Amino acid sequence: MPEIELSSGSIDYQDTGGWGPVLVFGHGVPMNEKQWRKVVPLLEGYRCILPTLPLGGHRRPMKPDADLTHPGVARLLGEFLERLGLDDVTLVLNDWGGGQLLVAEEQGRRVGRLVLVACEAFDNFPPGPGKALAMVCRVPGGVRLLTQLMRIPAVRAHPKGYGGMSLRGVPDEIMAEWFAPATRSKAIRRDFAKFATSAPKRETLLAWTERLRKFDRPVLVVWATEDPLMPREHGPRLAELYPEGRLVEISDSSTLVPEDQPEQLAAALTDFLVQTGAEPVRPAG
Repeated sequence: MPEIELSSGSIDYQDTGGWGPVLVFGHGVPMNEKQWRKVVPLLEGYRCILPTLPLGGHRRPMKPDADLTHPGVARLLGEFLERLGLDDVTLVLNDWGGGQLLVAEEQGRRVGRLVLVACEAFDNFPPGPGKALAMVCRVPGGVRLLTQLMRIPAVRAHPKGYGGMSLRGVPDEIMAEWFAPATRSKAIRRDFAKFATSAPKRETLLAWTERLRKFDRPVLVVWATEDPLMPREHGPRLAELYPEGRLVEISDSSTLVPEDQPEQLAAALTDFLVQTGAEPVRPAG
């Protein structure tokens, strides 16, 4: 897997290559690129790039002074786009919503389209069980305790926690991989705690949201109708927030739409891309 050195440290990424329009995928906490493993193969004709961001499932620790707040990670994502020389990018997010903040930064000029799939929004940072997780991470030794508990399959799959993020259920080996880096590395646990405890007060979150109204490029909001973490009303609100926003709702899915309904998600994403001028590039012959 290729990696790239950024100002906050080295991150790895997957790149399907090709000459098609570029799609860059963000992931949740503490997940990695495998969150999109069912969707990417359905996007033939597009170049899909999947960085593993420092949200706790990353394989290499960041520098001790790295800014791992939501805006800090968004800027790191922007730096990633710059270093790879990517323009007119379609940025696709699921679960973690902080990547939206990139479009309010100067680096956001490289984002041509935004796709928000059942993600944090408005003052819902972090959602539901994430608030309890943040409290645990503030306690000395809390992250270590959490990661040890997450080694137990029944804890990982509990419906009041990560198990509730998918109606189909995330395969146990995938979820184990997401928690493995923080289980093994004290430095990654440090990064995990920095990010997990970084959400500011409600007033600041809503002020950040207001800045997003200035993003005047196409936005697709894909919302899950059975999601206990991302409020149902946030889908329409997000679509109305962005001047060029549009909404698609997907039933029979929880937060991890790429897990529960990958075909429907890929179809909605492809329709949006074609309608906004990002036609797939098929191999010759």
